[in-house]
Amino acid sequence: MTSTKGYENLQLTANLELLARQVVEGFITGLHKSPFHGFSVEFAEHRLYNTGDSVKNIDWKLFAKTDKLFSKRYEEETNLRCQFVIDTSSSMYFPDDNYNKLTFSIQSTAALMYLLKKQRDAFGLSLFTDQLTLNTAAKSTNTHQKYLFSQLELVLQSQKLNVQTNLALALHQIAELIHKRSLVVVFSDMMQTVHDEDKISALFSALQHLKFNKHEVVIFNVTDKDKEVTFNFANRPYQFVDMETGAVLKAHTSKVKQAYLDEMASYRQQLTLKCAQYKIDLVDADIKEGFDHILQGYLIKRQKMG
Repeated sequence: MTSTKGYENLQLTANLELLARQVVEGFITGLHKSPFHGFSVEFAEHRLYNTGDSVKNIDWKLFAKTDKLFSKRYEEETNLRCQFVIDTSSSMYFPDDNYNKLTFSIQSTAALMYLLKKQRDAFGLSLFTDQLTLNTAAKSTNTHQKYLFSQLELVLQSQKLNVQTNLALALHQIAELIHKRSLVVVFSDMMQTVHDEDKISALFSALQHLKFNKHEVVIFNVTDKDKEVTFNFANRPYQFVDMETGAVLKAHTSKVKQAYLDEMASYRQQLTLKCAQYKIDLVDADIKEGFDHILQGYLIKRQKMG
């Protein structure tokens, strides 16, 4: 599996397009040695030949190698519309300035955009905090890709503290703005709904709005798993600061760890069950696990959609 560490030095010194290309090309190479080998033809800009397709588009060289018929795909073919939705609120800047949940989400999105561009699919971008701050239509042009990469790079360079989240509001707005059936891919730590049944209800009402409008949804639940899920802190007093509200809690880890673990496990189970109920794909995205599980999660969903 690809490690984020290999890309950390590129994080701000190189553009996202370079990083995205390296991630995707490494991933495609890995597909040939994995159970996902069957997906690899997608990246060669081919699709399986179907009866009735024009024989002039068959790639006979590929047939000689694989003994299977593939048709070449062309620029005007757009098979999927994908809307990327990224939480840019302050909690996404955890754990630190060097590599955090937001950096991981932006780099993952850039890699997926690069992948979609190779597949001739269209993609748009929505950014939100406690309101929608950017929303673009889905397109598949080089100019559009470069524009979205530049917008993502701007977000990487503008950290904001004490900015809160309202995922439900953003998803309702997006549901009204997307007029063609799309795959909606959400990157968020989902922390805004912990301890709050009303916010969980509001979130799933918004997700239902998307489903009602015939959109498919994948949520990448972005966490620093070591700290936020397993609470792996040294056995000593800490001062915990809420990055969105500025609230401060002083506590010794040994006194709060079990209660935290129980609450987090209960919340994650509730989220998993509700997503299954609403037929929404929920994918764990640990920022220390690299990008392969993000790309695989997308491909699995893409395969289901046909």
